Amino acid sequence: MIEHSGLLQPESEQAVVESLDEFLETTTTAEPLTFGKIAVRRLMRDRLTIAALLLLTVLVLLSILADVFSVHVLKWNPNSTDLMATFQRPSSAHLLGTDQLGRDQLTRLLFGGRVSLAIGFSGSFIAMTLGVFIGIAAGFFGGFVDDIIMFFINTLQSIPTLFLLLIIVALFSPSALWLTLIFGFLGWMNVSRIVRGEVFSVRERDYVIAARALGSSEPSIMMRHILPNIIPIVIIIAARDIGSLILSESALSFLGLGIQPPTATWGNMLSKAQQYFILGPHLVIFPGVLITITVLSLYLIGDGLRDALDPRLK
Repeated sequence: MIEHSGLLQPESEQAVVESLDEFLETTTTAEPLTFGKIAVRRLMRDRLTIAALLLLTVLVLLSILADVFSVHVLKWNPNSTDLMATFQRPSSAHLLGTDQLGRDQLTRLLFGGRVSLAIGFSGSFIAMTLGVFIGIAAGFFGGFVDDIIMFFINTLQSIPTLFLLLIIVALFSPSALWLTLIFGFLGWMNVSRIVRGEVFSVRERDYVIAARALGSSEPSIMMRHILPNIIPIVIIIAARDIGSLILSESALSFLGLGIQPPTATWGNMLSKAQQYFILGPHLVIFPGVLITITVLSLYLIGDGLRDALDPRLK
């Protein structure tokens, strides 16, 4: 009697066929992992970056809703003074104390955060927009266009940015809007350099060459094939640039050249409080802590995005 030990029984053959069918069904119906999904998955695993993102989101929302929060919760106006309640320490009436004019410190911090964060985000947006499009033009066209743009960038960067900023601010005493525009128009050069270098690499890839061969116009190639591939590096630069602009506004206010009172910013609150450190140390501590937390959160988010969007990581 011959034994068929090396062969599958009919029941076993049917089980194998069913398992193979299930495997093929799951592999064909499952959505492929795109680069964006992989990046999100990496980001969600980075607890430090997520914590920084949540903390920054809370600060931004509190600043945006400063009017509602101050009226319905704190019951204080940011510019209302009470000379009988100056330099009060944190209490149930004033959660973060009062300043030299009896103004509620928490209320002013919320309104000051709105201005400081608006300058940081808006100034960075202007710098990113200018830097990206100028950098794409320089890297994509090359040759004479690249030479002219790089000559212009090198000429502007030969002037110390801090001195130029101090001169402009001292001459014009800008408002928050003008200070944002100044930061934006002085901050695009480094972005252009980085974007230009990325475009030099992207423009030689196969899909760009194929788009040229198919007759796509140059604006279409730049917008549809080059710009999406440099967005990750732009997001990383923007996250760090926002923190740098907040620090720049604080530094100018500390020198007395930033946004002038009674408009509150974290920078000018910290600047005015330095002379009252003995009478009201809370006036120095809380604006400094908020600036530190915000800038640190932005840098952590930038580092987390760099790791999440790095195609070399698995």
